[in-house]
Amino acid sequence: MKRILGILLAVLPMMVAGQMVQPVTWTGETVGDSVRLTAVVEPGWHMTLISIGDEEIGEEIYETPYTITLAQAQPIRFNACDDQMCTAPEVWEWGVESKKTKDCLADSKTLSTLSISGLFWIFFLGLLGGLLAIFTPCVWPIIPMTVSFFLKKGGGLKDAILYGLSIVILYVGLGLLVTVLFGASALNEMSTNAVVNIVFFLILVIFALSFFGLFEITLPDSWSTALDSKARSTGGFFSILLMAFTLVIVSFSCTGPIIGTLLVEAAGKSLLAPAIGMLGFAIALALPFSLFAMFPQWLKQAPKSGDWMTSFKVVLAFLELALSLKFLSVADMAYGWGILPRWLFIAIWIVCFLGIGIYLIWDIWSVSTPRKIIRAIVIIPSLAFAFYLVPGLRGAPVKAISAFAPPMSVPGREVFDDFEEGMAYARQTGKPVLVDFTGYGCVNCRKMEAFVLNNDSVKARLQNYVFIELYVDHRLDTDHDGESEGTENSRLQRERFGSNAQPFYVQLDPQGNQVAEPMAFTTDPIEFINWLKY
Repeated sequence: MKRILGILLAVLPMMVAGQMVQPVTWTGETVGDSVRLTAVVEPGWHMTLISIGDEEIGEEIYETPYTITLAQAQPIRFNACDDQMCTAPEVWEWGVESKKTKDCLADSKTLSTLSISGLFWIFFLGLLGGLLAIFTPCVWPIIPMTVSFFLKKGGGLKDAILYGLSIVILYVGLGLLVTVLFGASALNEMSTNAVVNIVFFLILVIFALSFFGLFEITLPDSWSTALDSKARSTGGFFSILLMAFTLVIVSFSCTGPIIGTLLVEAAGKSLLAPAIGMLGFAIALALPFSLFAMFPQWLKQAPKSGDWMTSFKVVLAFLELALSLKFLSVADMAYGWGILPRWLFIAIWIVCFLGIGIYLIWDIWSVSTPRKIIRAIVIIPSLAFAFYLVPGLRGAPVKAISAFAPPMSVPGREVFDDFEEGMAYARQTGKPVLVDFTGYGCVNCRKMEAFVLNNDSVKARLQNYVFIELYVDHRLDTDHDGESEGTENSRLQRERFGSNAQPFYVQLDPQGNQVAEPMAFTTDPIEFINWLKY
């Protein structure tokens, strides 16, 4: 037990760390009348030599150590990248204390803030998914059976807590396994890959149809039977771990779509996001097992399995249909298919939430009073939310679904989707430039568009700018080199501005010089207006 807790305590700080890494170390020495400067790059990273003194270099360096001989010491501007991120550009000069420019310091804070906020968002989604999974017919009936087994076995509280901890270990291990198998860069590609998103769209639709009762999805009984038999024949923590694994297998038909949705949502965030999401999911899922073991008298008060689970499955089916559209939408936007415009997305969501309300109202008079109250708690917000979405069909922001729905178009604003074209127009008109690095799969980008960019005061100020909107996950090929537009936009953000997080806003003068520190995610229009220079 202490060893397991020690491992978790060692890993958790790594999961929430937001500090900037420094993978490149420079040293210098005098050789005759020259100076020799040497850079040592940590494994897994490569360095981009941006400039030496006033000379622009722009060369990617993969060898280490890397040595330069100069007539005299000059400032070296560089940054480093691995398969997950790029550090902000740094300036190093032999004999001068290594420092980062003001803009780079600001960008470091931006990356750290975005990283931490993104992980908290994934952890919250994991908790929510785990709470939903508890009440599914694949998990709820197992709780009293499992807790009773531990109490009869004699382990009681200790074994039940270990059982909950085993669930956490298994699901966090699944998240880490996904990262190890696919790697950070591949996970980022997966989050906007058309095939992956279409597959998960279809999976959610299939599971929704199953929850509606059209058919049943189950794994082979032999799998769970073999695991359960093995668990009962062994002892110690290993037997408890096997029992937890049995739960994972038995509950898959209900938890599968939730886990799959969570992993794909986490894929585009960061290297640790899948494990963080699974940590939240597992904590929520394991909680009732530990709580009921601590207070076994609660089991007598807990509702028994019955018709209410069928109602819960149908509600969950409607929710899965609504959420499945996010995957279809991401693929649709990234590849420019145009099959799911914003109005249609909103219309289907309206139907889903109306469906929840109408289904629960249909036979509400035939159920007990407590269940009437519970149904009313779900019916009222479901119908209210459906009616809230209706103005969205006519172009209203409906900010509550900004994280899921396709982005809104902003009337009266000319937008360039090519950096060089936008800069050429800025030089021609003498207007400053606002560059918006965004993504189709970026949740915070949609929130900022809804809460900030569509604010009337912000829109008035943006009339002063040439607005360049660059999607880093746009998958259409360009004409000249076969690379996707998103790849080129992502490279521009990394190499020129030293960041790979979205949303990311940069202000430039007509000649392309940066005039302010970059701006990252905020939902405060006043903060954004104060940041604008023009």
